[in-house]
Amino acid sequence: MPEALLTAERLVRRFARDTNLLVAGRRFAVVGGGAVADELGALLLRLGARVDAGTVAFVPGAEVEILLDGAPFPPRASADDRIDFAGDHMPVSRGIAATLRDARVVRGVRIGIAMVLEPKTAQLALLLRDAGAEVSVYAHPDEIDVEVAAALRARGIPVDGDPALSGTAERDAALAFLRRGHDLLLDDGSHLIRLAHEADVLEDLRGAAEETTSGLTPLRRMAAEGALRIPVIAVNDAPMKTAFDNRYGTGQSCVFAIADVLDAAGIALRDQPAVVVGYGPVGEGVAAHLRALGAVVGVTETDPVRALRAAHDGYATGLLRDLAPGALVVSATGVPHTIDAETLRAARIVAVAGGVPEEVDLDLADLHPVSLADAPLPHLDRIGDGALIVARGGCINLAAAEGNPIEIMDLSFAVQLSAVAQLLGSPLPPGVHPFPAEADAAVARAALAARGERVDARSEAQQRAQQDWRSPRYRAGGRA
Repeated sequence: MPEALLTAERLVRRFARDTNLLVAGRRFAVVGGGAVADELGALLLRLGARVDAGTVAFVPGAEVEILLDGAPFPPRASADDRIDFAGDHMPVSRGIAATLRDARVVRGVRIGIAMVLEPKTAQLALLLRDAGAEVSVYAHPDEIDVEVAAALRARGIPVDGDPALSGTAERDAALAFLRRGHDLLLDDGSHLIRLAHEADVLEDLRGAAEETTSGLTPLRRMAAEGALRIPVIAVNDAPMKTAFDNRYGTGQSCVFAIADVLDAAGIALRDQPAVVVGYGPVGEGVAAHLRALGAVVGVTETDPVRALRAAHDGYATGLLRDLAPGALVVSATGVPHTIDAETLRAARIVAVAGGVPEEVDLDLADLHPVSLADAPLPHLDRIGDGALIVARGGCINLAAAEGNPIEIMDLSFAVQLSAVAQLLGSPLPPGVHPFPAEADAAVARAALAARGERVDARSEAQQRAQQDWRSPRYRAGGRA
């Protein structure tokens, strides 16, 4: 890779890594001229940023090369620093939580949060607590930032979670959390919703909200079989969640984390053959970010419509066994057993953006660390004499980074907060329920306002035309 382009890419990745902020949609200034500045401007545009006067300035070659609001980044050394920094960049969630507080919607309501525990999730818990709810948090052993957990406990919110748990002990810990008693559950993967049904710990549970595609799939199966006994809001299906969290958030966080891990091993993404397995919203984002960083991207799908969309987006499509040899293979399906033993032998590198258990058919005992100059490289192993495995086959943006960018989770958690209001409003029957379109539009309007953006309104003539179902083609002249 040309040195100027590599320097530019590393600066952009450093910005994302040091702040956990989003690139797409942000305004950046590039100060000065030269090859690095030129490459920075071009790369930012490929990533969906706007290059003009912005609150973030890149100053290649200066003593401080990245400025936020004209100054070096504020410290994020401690968990409290990271939690507070996240809160400063979550205006949409703050606004909706304030509405819940002022209307006393959640006062005294017991809300359990079962999600990846990192600074943004901590902010969600704090916002609900400050709005009047009684909040507790559960985190799976591989999805907990222990420093954030300690900081949240110090702020008075109970946190259940221990990275050392596994097997029966993990299940027992999850059951103990459920037996605390909750009115509502906010879940990620529907693991606790399903366990509550399996163990019949549903006595007080009034409803839940589910954050992910992989979590909604089994819940819909439960509903079809008559096994789902509570109402669940399909947060994942809200456009303000899926269109941003999955595409822009997971796309950036996973691809940048992969690039960081491989860069430490002397491997660049530019000109690297890459295969994205699955072309849902996550796969779209992963493919777009890989392409922006210069990878030669192909897509494999089981859904013919999605495969066709990938082809129309300019990607080579085909069978995984044909595209995998010598390639970086990124699973974006959220489906177990996506990457099989044949792919592990053929691929050069394997990483996961989907992040469900057993997405890669991998025995961790077969992994051995990869070293450079006799020093083990972080988050990189090899399976036998086959592929390099990033983050031991776990979800890369959680294992080797800080999850999705803050502004993205601001939108997702704004939807979660609005779903809480929906669950506490008019009673809903058991089943999976859509997030209301008007609530989704309210989140979008709040996000635009927070960014200082404006949108047009339909004229009176447009509104009148839409209210008349009669075809204007056949109207007689002068008729109303």
